[in-house]
Amino acid sequence: MIEPSLALYGDAYARVDAHIQDLLDVTGVRYGLLVDRKGFVLSHKEALWAPRPPALDSVATLVASNAAATAALANMLGEHTFSEQIHQGENGTLYVESVGDQALLTLIFDASVPLGKVKVYARKTVVQLAAILDELKDIPEIQLGGDFSAGATALLDDLLG
Repeated sequence: MIEPSLALYGDAYARVDAHIQDLLDVTGVRYGLLVDRKGFVLSHKEALWAPRPPALDSVATLVASNAAATAALANMLGEHTFSEQIHQGENGTLYVESVGDQALLTLIFDASVPLGKVKVYARKTVVQLAAILDELKDIPEIQLGGDFSAGATALLDDLLG
């Protein structure tokens, strides 16, 4: 089973959420997502006035897939990476910017929001998010021993009969 490449929880999750919310508040973006490179939504926020969001899991999967394809294109053209992607339609824009090698900041907004403003504030937010994600690299992975499994099984047996 494929699992997210990052475990975002507790204080780190709250700080990421706060930075994304600040970005939405200052720019007028409808939806902000932090997506890992495997296509999992790590965090998401939406503006209070935003209409019903698209299927965020599907957006995340497609954004991660597109980022992988774009990375291959960058490599073919002699670039290390392309750090941002912009998809503009008549009524809406999808803006994706890399947060280091670990995640993608994905913003969805309508034509009333200036792209330049989004790019300026998104870059500031990316720096903040990257710092939080870098902190998580130093946290050791939780190791659950065999006695945890046996204890959990016993508790479930007692609970469910």
